[in-house]
Amino acid sequence: MDIISKFTVGSEEGISDLIAIIDSSVYALHKEFVTEEEIKKYIHNEIDPRKMINDLNDLSNQLIMMYADQKPIGFSIIKSGSVHPGIPGGKRATEISFVILSEFDLPETRQSLWKKCRSAVSFTDIIWINILDHDPLADFLKESGFIAVRSSKAGPFQLPSHILELEINKG
Repeated sequence: MDIISKFTVGSEEGISDLIAIIDSSVYALHKEFVTEEEIKKYIHNEIDPRKMINDLNDLSNQLIMMYADQKPIGFSIIKSGSVHPGIPGGKRATEISFVILSEFDLPETRQSLWKKCRSAVSFTDIIWINILDHDPLADFLKESGFIAVRSSKAGPFQLPSHILELEINKG
């Protein structure tokens, strides 16, 4: 399997790949907690390609797509300057999302996406993510140095989550 993680612009093709992963991951992460009908309704009503293109063309946002044999299998969206209430004043914070389709959730795919994501956020003081408690990637992020700083709710159905932080530049 040829794995590559690369920066992607908010183009039609990039958004199409992103939406394919979002649709699959929303279903996989929520199917045990909400009905399939609610998931389909959310995807139909809330996943808007035009809005995503606009969001990704904001200069403070970056999209990293991960491919296996040229098929989209994961992504990370990096949002510079995005903070949550617990971030100390004067610290530069960057929010990330970190998604890998469950059938491709392997050590080498996790490392590929994380390595690319980590190199893209070297300018910040703190990386943070609001990740569902049952997301299998939460343990990987903790193993990578993230620390749970508070309980929260996340996702379209506001399920239990934790805000995880990783301090990059101390000082």
